[in-house]
Amino acid sequence: MSYLDQLNKGGKPDEAAAKPAPGAATPPDTAEAAAAAPLITTVDLKREYEDAGVRETLEELDRELIGLKPVKKRIRETAALLLVERARRRLGLAHETPTLHMSFTGNPGTGKTTVALKMANLLHRLGYIRKGHLVSVTRDDLVGQYIGHTAPKTKDILKKAMGGVLFIDEAYYLYRPENERDYGQEAIEILLQVMENQRDDLVVILAGYADRMDKFFESNPGFRSRIAHHIDFPDYSDEELHQIAVGMLARQNYHLTEEAATTLASYIEHRRAQPHFANARSIRNALDRARLRQANRLFEADNGPLDASALSEIAAEDIAASRVFLQKPGQTADQARPARGPEETAP
Repeated sequence: MSYLDQLNKGGKPDEAAAKPAPGAATPPDTAEAAAAAPLITTVDLKREYEDAGVRETLEELDRELIGLKPVKKRIRETAALLLVERARRRLGLAHETPTLHMSFTGNPGTGKTTVALKMANLLHRLGYIRKGHLVSVTRDDLVGQYIGHTAPKTKDILKKAMGGVLFIDEAYYLYRPENERDYGQEAIEILLQVMENQRDDLVVILAGYADRMDKFFESNPGFRSRIAHHIDFPDYSDEELHQIAVGMLARQNYHLTEEAATTLASYIEHRRAQPHFANARSIRNALDRARLRQANRLFEADNGPLDASALSEIAAEDIAASRVFLQKPGQTADQARPARGPEETAP
């Protein structure tokens, strides 16, 4: 019976059934397979790096994500550790499946979900998880609103995530000590049990703001003890955000005029100083609005047939019309709106 099946039947799971006892005999089919396997005395790590597709995954990460050098460095280090552990296992050396649960901290829009997807692919290629899929959830997916609702929700999510990676965004919302009737603690207890007893079949990645995650770990030491890799995602620089914007547009067959590129650089500088800035996410939203203005501009101009270049060009005015240029540092977009006259406030 699987660990989750035992959980579903109620009561505390049988730890001995969930994990083989130390020194337990190897099951017959596994022993026969090990005996039949050819003995090897050396392992070429570089060849393993190529054959397992690790190079391909890391190169994809470099191509698809601008910046994030410290994050990419940690992922390469993790990949190297897993390659060495796999090589040790093949050579018959003492080994233990490394703890792979992780914490991703940083502001919104810094690529945490994208990196989690790449990590799931990497772990699957190296044989550490069976499926390599990512299940992304928040508190609402795990915690119920009444007695008896949380456990089934949490277990259902865990079943979906088995063999892959469970990504819990804004994980600190699971714990709400100010609310005595909150059911988040129940979800936490189930997660902790499965993270420990099924760590060879599930990787959990917790994500959120760094300061809030620190408080969360202080309140839940069981989580901290199970997290082996803490990775901080830095904010993007203005230049990196500009590169991200150009790449986003290029993937949709749009391009900026020279003047528009300059205006976009100014937009990024202004937007960073204002509330609720979310790095690449804010830039994506800004480009969506610029495309909306471009479409409206072309439609209202009514200059006859348009070629592909005209339909694909973002002009400076499409960006300069943003309310961001009216806002002062610390103001919200609503506060920066020009005052409306009586005729504008009428229903």
